[in-house]
Formats: sequence, C-alpha cells, structure tokens
Amino acid sequence: MITLDFEKPVLELENKIAELRHVNNGSGVNIAVEINRMQTKVDRLLQVAYGRLTPAQKVQVARHPGRPHFFDYVRSLIEDFTPLAGDRLFAEDEALVGGLGRFRGRSCVILGQEKGNDTQSRIRHNFGMPRPEGYRKAQRLMAMAGQFNLPIITLVDTAGAYPGVDAEARGQSEAIARSIESCLRAPVPIISVIIGEGGSGGAIAIATADRVYMLEHSIYSVISPEGCASILWRSASQAQEAAAALRLTAQDLLGFGLVDSIIPEPVGGAHRHREETIRRVGEAIESALIALTPWEAENIKESRAQKYLNFGRQLPAA
Repeated sequence: MITLDFEKPVLELENKIAELRHVNNGSGVNIAVEINRMQTKVDRLLQVAYGRLTPAQKVQVARHPGRPHFFDYVRSLIEDFTPLAGDRLFAEDEALVGGLGRFRGRSCVILGQEKGNDTQSRIRHNFGMPRPEGYRKAQRLMAMAGQFNLPIITLVDTAGAYPGVDAEARGQSEAIARSIESCLRAPVPIISVIIGEGGSGGAIAIATADRVYMLEHSIYSVISPEGCASILWRSASQAQEAAAALRLTAQDLLGFGLVDSIIPEPVGGAHRHREETIRRVGEAIESALIALTPWEAENIKESRAQKYLNFGRQLPAA
C-alpha cells in the first residue's frame, strides 16, 4: 500500500506487527499480547492523524490509489451490471463507465468515472478523465433512464474532464454543459456520491443530482490545487495554500450547503477499509432512494432545479 507522509509512524508500527506475526515463538514471549499492544497504538495514531487532516492532506487521501474505484462499488453493490458503450456519435470513452443493473433489487442506471488500478488499466481509462464522447454517453444513458423510469446513481472520481486538444476540438465544454442539462431535465431521481476527487465541470457533469453525498475524505472543487496555484502564484509548489483557499473538503462543502451529507469513512480512510466504505456508501444510496420514492416526473425536476437555483442565495457564513 502507498503510504502518505503523515502515515509514516503508522507504517513503521504496522511493519513491526507484520514481522512479529512471522516470528517463531520459541522464546516464551507472548507475541499475541505485544501485537495487540502495538495494534492499539496504531489505531490511536490513525485516529489522531485522521482527526486533524489539513486540506492538503485531504487531497492526498482523496487521491490515494488504494481507495475503492467505480468498478469496486459496482462489483459489491450492483447485481447483473450490464455496461453500455459508446455515445452513438463518435466513439466509446472508457474513462466514464455506465450501464444498467440492480441495486438491492431495484433496477437502475449507474454512471461513474473509473481511474484504473494499474498502469495498463489507468491508460485504458485515461486516469478517469473523460473526453466529450464520455459525457455524450452519459447523456444517452440518462435519457434511457428517463424513458424506462429508472433512478440514476452516479459515482464521481475524476481530476476533471480531459483537457487535451482532441477533446477541445470535439466540443468538451459543450458536452459537459449538455450533460448538466440532462441531469436537470431527468424525470427520475439522481443520487450522486463523490467517492474520491470531484474535479471541476468533469464532476458536475454527472453530479447535478437530487442528493449529493461526499465521502468524509473526498474533495470537490472548481479546479485542482495545483492548477489553482499555477494561476494565482505561477507555481504549483503553492498547492498546499491553494487547497486551503479552495475550501474543497467535504466539511467545507457541507457547511456551504452545496452537498447534502457526508458519509463517514472508517478510521484510516477508505483505502484501509474498502469493504466497509463500500457498505456505508450503499446504505446512503439506499436511504436516498427510499426518501425519493415514489416520484412524479415534473415534481422531481422542479425540486432539483430549485435546489440549484437557491445556491448562493442563502449561503451560511464562511
């Protein structure tokens, strides 16, 4: 597992615990007691470290490659997942994955960015940064959800939409805008969870939802800290200051009223407790679906539109 800077004391203890587990206990020393003592210390260090994370450290945790990705959630939460490919206009984009499945017995459409888990899959999924065809595929699937009266679940984890020349040439900004419009016009409930990074329009394109949740150590911002620092300070080295200024943590966003709830992560982060994190996300999605069911198309569209029109009118004090 990749270890973050502030986790180094924990890593040292965990390595010692791993060594003790392989020791031949012929010395008469009660190894189990020593392991339990060290594990208690590990748990205490993690609780302290994760209880006072800075915004820059939250960014590190949100980007940790060991966090559950889109396909991890699908494998655990969605039955009979059938991926649907292509935008019917240009190509298939594997950075944004979507399809049909059943969530706890309920048919649904599920969408999300997939970053990949190794070099080969990261390249194939373009590190979770969709091109225009990805967002046009999302529009197609949201239209399908409306046609068959299926709720939409979106899992957001992207540094942002792909900024390449080819993407711009094919209308990246227009594709994102149309995707946001598709969210607003969908006649069915949309539940969105920020599971890692929620970067700029690339995230908003599929997160303009009736319920928007964030995992405790996820981030959601208009630009990456590095991008912000390069604009404001002409140097990406000021990313820590930018992370604080952007107010991009789940706690900040909830305080501003821009997300509906925070899903707590187990102590040590989602990358240490993948299955428990996935379970908690599933519980939050199920609660949201129950609250939004039954729905009436015009009412749910009006409620969603009003939610976003109210942003900025009555913001809590910063």
